[in-house]
This record gives sequence, structure tokens and C-alpha cells, in this order.
Amino acid sequence: MSTLLLQALYLVAAALFILGMKQLSSPKGARRGNWTSAVGMLIALLATVVNLGLLRRFTFTGSVLALVGVAVGSIVGTVGARRVRMTAMPQMVALFNGVGGGAAALVAVYELSYILGTHPSPAESFPSVFSIVVGGISFAGSMIAFAKLQELMTGTPITYPGQQVVNGLVALAIVALAVYLIGFSNLALAFSALLVLALVLGVAFVLPIGGADMPVVISLLNAFTGLAVAASGFILDNFALIVAGTLVGASGTLLTLLMSQAMGRSIANVLFAAVGSPVAGPAGAAGAEGKSVRAGQADDIGTMLAYSRRVIIVPGYGLAVAQAQHVVRELADLLEKKGVAVDYAIHPVAGRMPGHMNVLLAEANVPYEQLKEMDEINDDFKSTDVVLVVGANDVVNPAARNSPGSPIYGMPILNVDDAHNVVFLKRSMRPGFAGIDNELLYDPKTIMLFGDAKESLTKLVAAVKAA
Repeated sequence: MSTLLLQALYLVAAALFILGMKQLSSPKGARRGNWTSAVGMLIALLATVVNLGLLRRFTFTGSVLALVGVAVGSIVGTVGARRVRMTAMPQMVALFNGVGGGAAALVAVYELSYILGTHPSPAESFPSVFSIVVGGISFAGSMIAFAKLQELMTGTPITYPGQQVVNGLVALAIVALAVYLIGFSNLALAFSALLVLALVLGVAFVLPIGGADMPVVISLLNAFTGLAVAASGFILDNFALIVAGTLVGASGTLLTLLMSQAMGRSIANVLFAAVGSPVAGPAGAAGAEGKSVRAGQADDIGTMLAYSRRVIIVPGYGLAVAQAQHVVRELADLLEKKGVAVDYAIHPVAGRMPGHMNVLLAEANVPYEQLKEMDEINDDFKSTDVVLVVGANDVVNPAARNSPGSPIYGMPILNVDDAHNVVFLKRSMRPGFAGIDNELLYDPKTIMLFGDAKESLTKLVAAVKAA
């Protein structure tokens, strides 16, 4: 295959990546965006494999391994994507993201071993060293994020005295080894140690981060993987990898900044404040002592919903856990038939990954125009008869506005407490990911409907039908 044709195919693939990214910015075009990007990746993959085969850079064994790799990856990706439950989507994203970072790191290790004993210029060795460090951190960090989200380990921050000092020393050791490899030698022991230290730092980086901040962490690690892949593109002189990695790195970085801004916190606070640790004292017990909650029955709540003028549904991770998105859509349809205006209020960090609630509700074919972002809908709560909070907690907690000592103070929230009536669907009174109590649960206008979200919504559907 001529160089001109190869570069033309890479250019087509890059254009499809960019177009797919643009389509992903809207729920209406997200499905097309996935297919567009997938076609671009297929073109880039086939062009690379065919070109290497024509140039005879593959041995017979190498060709077989490449085909096996493509087949295994395609099967695992297809089966995994089709069978994964919506509740497990965040950990699947973390897992696949980590695999990408690990692959980039392995490519860099191979390239350094290939030139072992030579004296490459800093310009030649820098991309490999960068990819090893960033890809290794992304792989190990993503595996810890996966383990936390899958509940293979505790989702609360894991901290110990002097943790930041230890992490700083590991980071300094990585920098020292990187400088040595780039400027002096590419000894196998040195770049092997560099990879091990990068893996250690990736684990140590994510351990002290709690479940409430996992959407930001996933986004940041996604950016890391993009940068590592872009560096691999420079290593392999592959234009498509450079473009794809840069797009992922840039979009992941921007999304990380936007999400931390939506939480009203700096990136440093998200990464190092250990939000979600058990809270002692007033912050953890606020509202619980000497106060009671008002528990309701599905029949009464269903009647109240049926005779409302406007209802806003606030989805949270509990909705995903219960797989209740289809039932909540059924409830909304029933209310609309009775003349009730229904919207969904989406907080930027609701759930466990960016856009989790949008994806969840899209699966139930909820009309896109009913999905309202926080800034768009916050002023409407004052004129809302009932807000139905399904599995959300921290994103509606007034402590973010009213309690300066709270870990979530300053985080923009949905103004649910402005509504005339609030109904919480929760299994229990346990706090959210941030580990703090929600004062709104004890408000006189709040009604609690305890139980599994799907079962509770099913009862509400029956009650609305009977009203």
C-alpha cells in the first residue's frame, strides 16, 4: 500500500473520529456518533494491518497473533457492550479505558526494548517514556476505579498518614527515571522499574478518591489514556493514533474541568480531599438527632401525582441499580395522559460516570426534550407541585448551600427544596456517596417512599391508574 493511500485512509478515519465526537455532543446524535467513530476505527485498523502485511513486517506468527487479537478484541467488545447492564456501564467504561492505557504502555515498552543498547535521541525516546508513565497510571487507576464501582473493594476513600508524601516520592522517582531514560540510557531495568512505579502511582492515585467523585476520576483517566495513545502514535508514526488520542485527551480534560466546575470544587479538591470518608461530628449527624421523617404510601403519593400540574423527576444512581428506567418512563407517560407536565432534571454528576443518567433514560426512550440540565431547570422548581427523587441524594442536598463545614459545600445542586412537595424513593436513610446526611429528608414537605425503586415506581403506576 502506498504511503499516500495509507495517509489518505488515516485522514478519512480522523475525519470520522471528529464527526463522531461532534455527534456525541447531543443525545439525538449519540448513537450515530458511536457508529461513525467505530467505522473510522475500523478503517484505521484495517489500513494498518494490510499495510504492515504488504510491507512484510509481519512474520507468519505475527500475522496469526494480529488476527487473533482483532478477533478476541471484537468478540469481547461486542459481547461485553451488548450484555452489560446499565448499572455496570460505569465500571465497563473504566475497564475498557484502562485496557487502552495498558495497551499504549505495552507498545512503548516494546519500542524501548527494540532499541535496547542503542542511544536514541531524546525526541525518539520521550514519546515512549511518556506513554509508559501515563498509560501505566491510567491502566492501574482504571482497574482500581473498576474494583470500587464493581464493589470488589470499598468505595470509600482509603487513606493513611503521610499518603501524599509517599505519592510525591513515587512521582519524584518516576520523574528521575524518566529523565535518566530520555537523556542517558534505555536500560531494560530502568524502563521496567518505570512501568512498575507508574502502576503503583496509578493505584495510589485512585485509592483515596470516594465514589461521589468517581465520574470525575473516570473522565480524567480517560484523558490520560488519550494522551498515552497519542504518544503511541508518535512512536509508531501513525497519524490516526495521534488524532484519535489527541481528541480523547482534549475532550477528557475539558470534561474533567467542566464536571469539577459543576461540583463547585477544584480538581485538587476532588483528587485529594477524600470526600466520602466517614464523617464524624455534626457534619455526619446533622438532622438525624431528634428529627423524624414522614413516610408515605404509594396510593396517596400516586393520587398526589395524578392531580398535579407539573412533576419533575430527579434520577440518581438508585434508579440504575433498580433497573427502573422503563417503569419511570411508564409513570411519566401516564401522568402526561392526565395532563400533567413532566420533565427530568439531570445533574452533571448524577450517577457514576459522565452522562450516566442521560444514557440510562435514553435506553427507555425518554424524549430528549424532557431531559433538562441543571442550569436550565433550576428556576422551575419553585412552580413545581411534586418533585420525585429516584435514588439521588448528594445532588439535591441543601447542605451544599447552607453548611459551610460540609464536604459538598459550594457544589451546585438541583433546587429540589424549592418545590411545593418532595417525594424521595429510597431503600433506607443511608447517606449518599459523600457520606453525609441530607437535611431535606426531614423537611415537613418531604415524603419518603421506602423500598426498591422499581417496585415503588410500579406501585405508583398502579396508584396513578386508579386515581
